[in-house]
Amino acid sequence: MKITVFGATGGSGVELVRQGLARGHEITAVVRDPARLPAELRQRADVVTADVMDPDAITPAVTGRDAVLSAMGPRGTGPTTVCSGSTRAILTAMERAGARRLLMISAAGLERDAGDGPVTRYVIKPIVQRALRHVYADLPEAERLLRASGTDWTIVRPARLTDGAATGRYRTARDLGVRGGHTTRRADLADCMLTLIGDPTSVGHVVSVAT
Repeated sequence: MKITVFGATGGSGVELVRQGLARGHEITAVVRDPARLPAELRQRADVVTADVMDPDAITPAVTGRDAVLSAMGPRGTGPTTVCSGSTRAILTAMERAGARRLLMISAAGLERDAGDGPVTRYVIKPIVQRALRHVYADLPEAERLLRASGTDWTIVRPARLTDGAATGRYRTARDLGVRGGHTTRRADLADCMLTLIGDPTSVGHVVSVAT
Protein backbone atom coordinates (compact mmCIF):
# COMPACT_ATOMS: atom_id res chain seq x y z
CA MET A 1 0.00 0.00 0.00
CA LYS A 2 0.94 3.64 -0.41
CA ILE A 3 0.75 5.33 3.00
CA THR A 4 1.38 8.91 4.12
CA VAL A 5 2.43 9.59 7.71
CA PHE A 6 2.06 13.02 9.31
CA GLY A 7 4.00 13.68 12.51
CA ALA A 8 6.59 11.23 11.22
CA THR A 9 9.45 12.50 13.39
CA GLY A 10 7.64 12.00 16.71
CA GLY A 11 7.96 8.81 18.73
CA SER A 12 4.81 7.21 17.34
CA GLY A 13 5.38 8.57 13.85
CA VAL A 14 8.85 7.05 13.63
CA GLU A 15 7.41 3.67 14.60
CA LEU A 16 4.71 3.99 11.94
CA VAL A 17 7.33 4.74 9.29
CA ARG A 18 9.67 1.97 10.46
CA GLN A 19 7.03 -0.72 10.71
CA GLY A 20 5.28 0.40 7.53
CA LEU A 21 8.50 0.01 5.59
CA ALA A 22 9.15 -3.36 7.23
CA ARG A 23 5.75 -4.53 5.99
CA GLY A 24 6.68 -3.57 2.46
CA HIS A 25 4.49 -0.46 2.18
CA GLU A 26 5.51 2.64 0.24
CA ILE A 27 5.78 5.30 2.95
CA THR A 28 5.63 9.06 2.48
CA ALA A 29 6.83 10.83 5.64
CA VAL A 30 5.70 14.46 5.89
CA VAL A 31 8.05 16.42 8.15
CA ARG A 32 9.18 19.95 8.98
CA ASP A 33 12.80 18.92 9.55
CA PRO A 34 14.04 15.82 7.69
CA ALA A 35 17.11 15.65 9.95
CA ARG A 36 14.87 14.57 12.83
CA LEU A 37 13.92 11.37 11.00
CA PRO A 38 16.45 8.55 11.57
CA ALA A 39 18.88 8.25 8.67
CA GLU A 40 17.98 4.65 7.87
CA LEU A 41 14.35 5.69 7.44
CA ARG A 42 15.17 8.80 5.38
CA GLN A 43 16.97 6.56 2.92
CA ARG A 44 13.99 4.25 2.43
CA ALA A 45 10.94 6.50 2.75
CA ASP A 46 9.76 9.29 0.49
CA VAL A 47 10.44 12.28 2.74
CA VAL A 48 8.40 15.43 2.05
CA THR A 49 9.22 18.68 3.82
CA ALA A 50 6.02 20.67 4.27
CA ASP A 51 3.92 22.62 6.76
CA VAL A 52 1.08 20.30 7.77
CA MET A 53 -1.10 23.32 8.50
CA ASP A 54 -1.00 24.32 4.81
CA PRO A 55 -3.42 22.24 2.69
CA ASP A 56 -1.79 23.46 -0.53
CA ALA A 57 1.60 22.21 0.64
CA ILE A 58 0.41 18.75 1.68
CA THR A 59 -2.12 17.92 -1.04
CA PRO A 60 0.56 16.30 -3.26
CA ALA A 61 1.60 14.12 -0.29
CA VAL A 62 -1.87 12.57 0.05
CA THR A 63 -2.69 12.29 -3.66
CA GLY A 64 -2.91 8.68 -4.83
CA ARG A 65 -2.41 7.24 -1.34
CA ASP A 66 -4.27 4.24 0.04
CA ALA A 67 -4.20 5.58 3.60
CA VAL A 68 -3.17 8.64 5.59
CA LEU A 69 -1.98 8.29 9.20
CA SER A 70 -1.83 11.26 11.57
CA ALA A 71 0.54 11.05 14.52
CA MET A 72 0.41 14.79 15.11
CA GLY A 73 0.67 16.12 18.63
CA PRO A 74 2.05 19.07 20.61
CA ARG A 75 5.55 19.01 22.07
CA GLY A 76 4.54 20.59 25.37
CA THR A 77 1.53 20.94 27.64
CA GLY A 78 0.69 24.57 26.95
CA PRO A 79 -2.18 25.98 24.87
CA THR A 80 -2.25 24.31 21.46
CA THR A 81 -4.25 23.83 18.29
CA VAL A 82 -1.80 21.41 16.69
CA CYS A 83 -4.19 18.45 16.58
CA SER A 84 -7.28 20.28 15.39
CA GLY A 85 -5.37 22.56 13.00
CA SER A 86 -3.48 19.71 11.38
CA THR A 87 -6.63 17.58 11.13
CA ARG A 88 -8.48 20.42 9.41
CA ALA A 89 -5.66 20.88 6.89
CA ILE A 90 -5.25 17.15 6.25
CA LEU A 91 -8.98 16.74 5.64
CA THR A 92 -8.96 19.65 3.20
CA ALA A 93 -6.00 18.18 1.33
CA MET A 94 -7.58 14.72 1.23
CA GLU A 95 -10.84 16.11 -0.13
CA ARG A 96 -8.95 17.85 -2.92
CA ALA A 97 -6.97 14.70 -3.69
CA GLY A 98 -9.92 12.32 -3.46
CA ALA A 99 -8.19 10.32 -0.70
CA ARG A 100 -10.49 8.51 1.73
CA ARG A 101 -8.79 6.40 4.45
CA LEU A 102 -7.61 8.37 7.48
CA LEU A 103 -6.47 7.09 10.87
CA MET A 104 -5.62 9.52 13.67
CA ILE A 105 -3.91 9.01 17.02
CA SER A 106 -5.90 10.54 19.88
CA ALA A 107 -5.68 9.65 23.60
CA ALA A 108 -7.37 7.14 25.91
CA GLY A 109 -7.65 9.70 28.72
CA LEU A 110 -9.87 11.97 26.70
CA GLU A 111 -13.14 10.77 28.23
CA ARG A 112 -14.44 8.40 30.86
CA ASP A 113 -16.49 5.46 29.60
CA ALA A 114 -17.82 2.00 30.41
CA GLY A 115 -14.41 0.43 29.85
CA ASP A 116 -12.93 2.20 32.89
CA GLY A 117 -12.50 0.61 36.26
CA PRO A 118 -13.23 2.74 39.36
CA VAL A 119 -9.60 3.82 39.87
CA THR A 120 -9.20 4.82 36.23
CA ARG A 121 -12.54 6.62 36.10
CA TYR A 122 -12.35 8.56 39.36
CA VAL A 123 -8.61 8.95 39.99
CA ILE A 124 -6.31 8.46 37.01
CA LYS A 125 -8.29 10.11 34.23
CA PRO A 126 -9.29 13.22 36.21
CA ILE A 127 -5.64 13.79 37.14
CA VAL A 128 -4.48 13.33 33.55
CA GLN A 129 -7.24 15.57 32.20
CA ARG A 130 -6.22 18.37 34.55
CA ALA A 131 -2.51 17.99 33.83
CA LEU A 132 -3.04 17.94 30.05
CA ARG A 133 -6.02 20.28 29.96
CA HIS A 134 -4.79 22.24 26.93
CA VAL A 135 -4.08 19.13 24.88
CA TYR A 136 -7.39 17.62 25.96
CA ALA A 137 -9.18 20.78 24.87
CA ASP A 138 -7.69 20.46 21.39
CA LEU A 139 -8.16 16.72 20.80
CA PRO A 140 -11.98 16.71 21.01
CA GLU A 141 -12.10 19.32 18.25
CA ALA A 142 -9.79 17.18 16.10
CA GLU A 143 -12.04 14.17 16.69
CA ARG A 144 -15.13 16.23 15.91
CA LEU A 145 -13.68 17.31 12.60
CA LEU A 146 -12.85 13.73 11.74
CA ARG A 147 -16.31 12.44 12.63
CA ALA A 148 -17.96 15.16 10.53
CA SER A 149 -15.78 14.48 7.51
CA GLY A 150 -16.64 12.31 4.54
CA THR A 151 -13.53 10.19 4.99
CA ASP A 152 -13.28 6.55 6.02
CA TRP A 153 -11.91 7.51 9.42
CA THR A 154 -10.73 5.59 12.46
CA ILE A 155 -9.68 7.24 15.72
CA VAL A 156 -7.04 5.28 17.64
CA ARG A 157 -6.74 6.00 21.36
CA PRO A 158 -3.63 4.68 23.12
CA ALA A 159 -3.07 4.84 26.87
CA ARG A 160 0.06 6.52 28.28
CA LEU A 161 2.71 5.99 25.63
CA THR A 162 5.96 4.20 26.42
CA ASP A 163 9.00 3.06 24.46
CA GLY A 164 10.23 -0.47 23.94
CA ALA A 165 9.90 -3.27 21.43
CA ALA A 166 6.51 -4.43 20.20
CA THR A 167 5.00 -7.06 22.46
CA GLY A 168 2.46 -8.55 20.05
CA ARG A 169 0.18 -8.92 23.06
CA TYR A 170 -1.64 -5.60 23.06
CA ARG A 171 -5.38 -5.42 23.66
CA THR A 172 -7.97 -3.37 21.85
CA ALA A 173 -11.55 -2.27 22.50
CA ARG A 174 -13.98 -0.61 20.14
CA ASP A 175 -15.82 2.58 21.16
CA LEU A 176 -14.73 2.27 24.81
CA GLY A 177 -11.54 2.08 26.83
CA VAL A 178 -9.44 -1.02 27.45
CA ARG A 179 -10.14 -2.24 30.99
CA GLY A 180 -6.94 -2.00 33.03
CA GLY A 181 -5.03 -0.58 30.07
CA HIS A 182 -2.74 2.02 31.61
CA THR A 183 0.13 2.08 29.09
CA THR A 184 0.67 1.49 25.39
CA ARG A 185 4.00 0.87 23.75
CA ARG A 186 4.48 3.05 20.70
CA ALA A 187 5.57 -0.03 18.77
CA ASP A 188 2.29 -1.78 19.63
CA LEU A 189 0.33 1.33 18.67
CA ALA A 190 2.03 1.41 15.27
CA ASP A 191 1.34 -2.29 14.69
CA CYS A 192 -2.30 -1.77 15.60
CA MET A 193 -2.74 1.24 13.30
CA LEU A 194 -1.09 -0.41 10.32
CA THR A 195 -3.30 -3.46 10.79
CA LEU A 196 -6.44 -1.34 11.09
CA ILE A 197 -5.84 0.27 7.69
CA GLY A 198 -7.17 -2.84 6.00
CA ASP A 199 -9.99 -3.49 8.48
CA PRO A 200 -13.20 -2.04 7.01
CA THR A 201 -15.10 -2.81 10.22
CA SER A 202 -13.02 -0.17 12.05
CA VAL A 203 -14.24 2.65 9.80
CA GLY A 204 -16.29 5.16 11.76
CA HIS A 205 -15.16 3.81 15.13
CA VAL A 206 -12.82 4.64 18.00
CA VAL A 207 -10.31 1.86 18.70
CA SER A 208 -8.57 1.93 22.08
CA VAL A 209 -5.28 0.08 22.39
CA ALA A 210 -3.22 -0.83 25.44
CA THR A 211 -0.19 -3.06 26.00
